[in-house]
Amino acid sequence: MPLTTEEMNGVLVVTIHEKALDASSVKQFKTDMTPVLEHAKLVIFDLSQLEFVDSSGLGAILSCLRQLTGKGGDLKLCGMTKPVRALFELVRMHRIFDILNTREEALHTIRR
Repeated sequence: MPLTTEEMNGVLVVTIHEKALDASSVKQFKTDMTPVLEHAKLVIFDLSQLEFVDSSGLGAILSCLRQLTGKGGDLKLCGMTKPVRALFELVRMHRIFDILNTREEALHTIRR
């Protein structure tokens, strides 16, 4: 899965360059995220290019949150498209995740 990482003020910003995070792509996402999560504590997912997420994609993102918070880290989500945001709200995941409009907002609110 095409991912790019960029460090901004001690926070790792991960941009997912994929249209869908679903059953067909989640295994590769988890594989690609493993080394990122091993080395980072503060992470922002930029989801601006993601247009679809299914339950397995939600589970993978939730797993990332658990891994980071388990070691005292934090995960923020930003740049969500309307369809992805609607799904997060439908399944009440917006109550679990901090969802912000921009990277800058996410950077200002991340726990250090």
